[in-house]
Amino acid sequence: MSGHSHWAGIKHRKGINDAKRANIFTKFGRLITIAARGGGNPDMNFKLKLAIDQARSVNMPKENIERAIKRGTGELKDAAEIQEIIYEAYGPGQVAMLVKAATDNKNRTQGEIKNIIAKAGGKMVSAGSVSFLFKQVGNINVTVENKDPYETEMKAIDAGAEDTVYSENILTIYTRSENLQKVKDNLEKAGLKIEDAALAYAPLQKISLSENDKLDYEKLLENLDEQQDVQIVYDNL
Repeated sequence: MSGHSHWAGIKHRKGINDAKRANIFTKFGRLITIAARGGGNPDMNFKLKLAIDQARSVNMPKENIERAIKRGTGELKDAAEIQEIIYEAYGPGQVAMLVKAATDNKNRTQGEIKNIIAKAGGKMVSAGSVSFLFKQVGNINVTVENKDPYETEMKAIDAGAEDTVYSENILTIYTRSENLQKVKDNLEKAGLKIEDAALAYAPLQKISLSENDKLDYEKLLENLDEQQDVQIVYDNL
């Protein structure tokens, strides 16, 4: 899974304007709403706890979080239903893509995403055409800061990590999907600072892009990032 795929890097950018911030809050609000269908108490709903933690990491206001929870639990009447959909596509250089969206209008969202991908020289494909190239995993990002990356990696392995990747002071930890909560709890007990944690899709095999295709793909990610229904993009780079 490419590093920029985690929320397309939006929460790490500097100088976000009000329109962009509102777009980010919309994305996280929908994530919370979907998770809250399993119950509105984050202490009893691990998926909701993860979603709230991610929303707080971008300073989403408390009232926005509470409203999103109520929307998911059905306490807000006449609110449009939010659906979570994964679109499959091939981008520039035949990079395999899973585009996860949360929308209240499937037809509009599909049309907009299809158009964005087509303009970049890619194409959307039918369900199952790309997803077999990925596996679902637990994904935890840990801040290394001034610590020894090797020592942090050893703590992650002791906590139950299946695999780790270190880059730019962040140790990305992969777990079995069913072990995500347990490993996250173990990492916190070990005193590690967790940036975010979520279920994700990791590629079974990775590819490389030419410089031209890479530039085209980066532009495609930016355009998908700006589409308010797109939550996250996974790829096999």
